[in-house]
Amino acid sequence: MKRARVLAVLLMSGSLVSGRAAGGEAPLSGFKTDLLASMDDAAKKLVELAQAMPADKYGWRPAPGVRSVSEVYMHVAAGNYLLPSFFGVARPEGMDRTLEQKVTDKTQVVEALQKSIAHARAAVQNFPDADLDKKAKFFGRETTERWLLIQLNSHMHEHLGQSIAYARVNGVAPPWSEGPPPKSTSN
Repeated sequence: MKRARVLAVLLMSGSLVSGRAAGGEAPLSGFKTDLLASMDDAAKKLVELAQAMPADKYGWRPAPGVRSVSEVYMHVAAGNYLLPSFFGVARPEGMDRTLEQKVTDKTQVVEALQKSIAHARAAVQNFPDADLDKKAKFFGRETTERWLLIQLNSHMHEHLGQSIAYARVNGVAPPWSEGPPPKSTSN
């Protein structure tokens, strides 16, 4: 019954019919609507997990030469700036691949992650539908701008999975999951 009421309200407000995003932004295509929903899911979970991870674990890494907790989150942030630059969205000053090593404090990492997510989200919202099939180059590879948008989303999801593994190894259950992480059987 509750679901039917929500659907009725959305239909009456025109949200579903017009394709308008929340907040009255410009209409979005079906592709961009779906893409943003998937990005929002990954973004919410990444931020929640970054906030749940203790600050003293931000330097933890599973092995030498592998990204630390803070480096993974900052890698996602750097990607959220880098990928849109391939379809013409300028990166803010100082936002580059060196972010991973520069920013390691939990509070700064979470803030940088949130800002990068807002940047990536705006890049998708403002992306012209007419350019989806436009040719693009990605590190010498011929592709489309649609593929770049998909990579932006999949990059966030890829490192969300990595971050979940890092959290669980360190005894942190993802906030959206049920129950504590499984106990280790090894010593």
